[in-house]
Amino acid sequence: MLRTLRALGLAALLAGMSLIAAPPAGADTLTPVGGGTGIIFRLQPTPEAPTSFYICTLTAVGRDSAGNLVALTNAHCFIDEQGNKLVGASVYRDTSPAGTAFAPAPIPDSRPDLQTGPIGTVTYVGTPNNLLNSGPKGLDYAVIKLDESRVAATNTVGGVTITSIGAPPANGTRMCKQGHRTGLTCAIKLGTNGIWFTHLIWTDGGDSGSPVVVGQTLVGNAWGAQHSSPILSIIDELNANGGVGAGFHLAS
Repeated sequence: MLRTLRALGLAALLAGMSLIAAPPAGADTLTPVGGGTGIIFRLQPTPEAPTSFYICTLTAVGRDSAGNLVALTNAHCFIDEQGNKLVGASVYRDTSPAGTAFAPAPIPDSRPDLQTGPIGTVTYVGTPNNLLNSGPKGLDYAVIKLDESRVAATNTVGGVTITSIGAPPANGTRMCKQGHRTGLTCAIKLGTNGIWFTHLIWTDGGDSGSPVVVGQTLVGNAWGAQHSSPILSIIDELNANGGVGAGFHLAS
């Protein structure tokens, strides 16, 4: 039985599934990951035979000022039902094919890439958006330190290529997102709502964290309810906090 875990948290729980582990990846095999790559995590009881899991999408892959290969996604992906931030959680690539707006990727089809193994570890979980509650309003981003023995950065996933970072465009400008659940969807920017910007881009469960782009310029991360956080604001906060992710810039 499937149920949605968060109204804005575009993560999902699946019961009654079993997997057979694949052999470990060879040392010379690197799996490409980038903005738009689906991720799967909180696999219970084990990654090899889970009965439940959560899914989201990477916003971007880059390097920080210390040279670490890191990925960004949404904070709410890594906050549990008790409000605990799941720093230290292992993240896998979702091997299921990305869907489209008219044929969303079936959540029960999501599978961890056991051949590659864990692609990284969550090192920071920021303040979630809290749009629909009275909690503090945040930029809703998390940082994952990637394992360079397993993955390599790519700037193209699905229908989106990311070559630069910039500010959200003027209202009425066409923008697109690449999410694992609904693939490439596009619509116009509507305006702003506090620290966020708003648009008509369609998202669905599993798209949380999707890169929002204008052409090949990354301008934000999508987290549901037609809202996104500006990537430049996220980078400013990362730099102010220091640590893994500070000095973020695109890796390719």
